[in-house]
Amino acid sequence: MDDVDWAILRELAADGRMSVRTLAERIRVSRTNAYARLERLAADGVITGFTARLDPARAGLGTTAYVLLNIDQNAWRTISDQLRDVPYVQHMALVGGDVDIMMLVRTPDNATLRDVVIAGVHAVPGVRSTRTWLVFEELAGRRSLV
Repeated sequence: MDDVDWAILRELAADGRMSVRTLAERIRVSRTNAYARLERLAADGVITGFTARLDPARAGLGTTAYVLLNIDQNAWRTISDQLRDVPYVQHMALVGGDVDIMMLVRTPDNATLRDVVIAGVHAVPGVRSTRTWLVFEELAGRRSLV
């Protein structure tokens, strides 16, 4: 990764819909060079895809919570695989510390969140306990990865 690669990532993080021509102009390289670097960054797994950034509340998902789980340690692969199928789970991380798994869950309302935790998460064999933390407000960091 050199300075040009980082410039590509910064530009795409700001506008992932820009054309290769616009990208090349902004970072001051040829279109061929920009295209080749994009292909390499994708092939190397640095760029894993292009998505739209959504406002969860405006998309009908006004309740956000972190759900922390304690699980049976010897079955974490099976448990985490089954949790990926629970509706409304946006992100899941295996973590160290007082809990084993941390999930970001976005639902339309509190009743749906309750159903996700009680009927969805607790239905997975090996989930021993959960703690749910409601999110009142989300703030982005001042610095991005690029």
